[in-house]
Amino acid sequence: MKKRITYYYDEEVGNYTYGYNHPMKPFRMRMAHSLVAAYELDKKMNVIRPTRASGLQMSQFHSDDYVEFLSRVTPELVEQEPERASVYLSGDDCPAFDGVFEFSSISAGGSIAGAKRINHGDSDVVVNWAGGLHHAKKGAASGFCYINDIVLAILELLRYNQRVMYLDIDVHHGDGVEEAFYTTDRVMSVSFHKYGDFFPGTGHLDDVGVAKGKGYAVNVPLRDGIDDDSYRGIFQPIMRLVMERFRPGAIVMQCGTDSLSGDRIGCFNLSMKGHAACVDFMKSFNVPLFCLGGGGYTIRNVARTWAYETSVLLGEELDPVLP
Repeated sequence: MKKRITYYYDEEVGNYTYGYNHPMKPFRMRMAHSLVAAYELDKKMNVIRPTRASGLQMSQFHSDDYVEFLSRVTPELVEQEPERASVYLSGDDCPAFDGVFEFSSISAGGSIAGAKRINHGDSDVVVNWAGGLHHAKKGAASGFCYINDIVLAILELLRYNQRVMYLDIDVHHGDGVEEAFYTTDRVMSVSFHKYGDFFPGTGHLDDVGVAKGKGYAVNVPLRDGIDDDSYRGIFQPIMRLVMERFRPGAIVMQCGTDSLSGDRIGCFNLSMKGHAACVDFMKSFNVPLFCLGGGGYTIRNVARTWAYETSVLLGEELDPVLP
């Protein structure tokens, strides 16, 4: 059966900048999309420009005061109200750049819209490479993330699905998402990440959830330099078991590419194909799958990998020679 794939993209996402020296470059989404288009993958799926998320939609998870602050913050405001800004923004990691709210609304808008498409049975696979901002907290920005589009997508999916699985293969622990669902048995969060003297410092093996959520958080802390074979040897058996036991109605997968070899911040040794093999494996369960972006700080790697993973989801072979 050919899967019905929806791909969300807003060309304006590449216009925003966190600042010249900041490792996070929204331009990478435009690079990834231009490769997708050059390979003509866009003709083989339903490409939609998402409606931007409103402040009201963001406050389904985030606190009203934080969303209100984000909607009016500017670099000038931070200089005028440094104490207030420091409550919500974490210094150099999360600067108040021009258009931060619009940027967040593009990312969150695609993730909410994608969840609705899965809920209504309009798509088997949804892609939003502008999403995946897994560190944002209920009332504050964290780790380059302002609005947690993943939590918003999962909340939407829970309206139609009894159980939703969250899977994170970014080099950093998916702390914001895990925290949001730490006490519920309806969301299973699984994170494979670098652990030990590394941001955000959470995601220990013993962190398994509390109260009703006990046993519904799975953390796989890893050391530097893990390669494709070792990763696959851990990833596949764990995910097979999780899928058998939990039986989710939908999977949300954060595909941060900072787990690739040569990333500016990451310290793993995965190849593009090793990373994409995780996506391919999750696709094989034939459960509605929502793939999101995330980290990734060596732009050419990010663009190539997300374009390649789009082709894997489509079941298309790509010529290794870039168009």
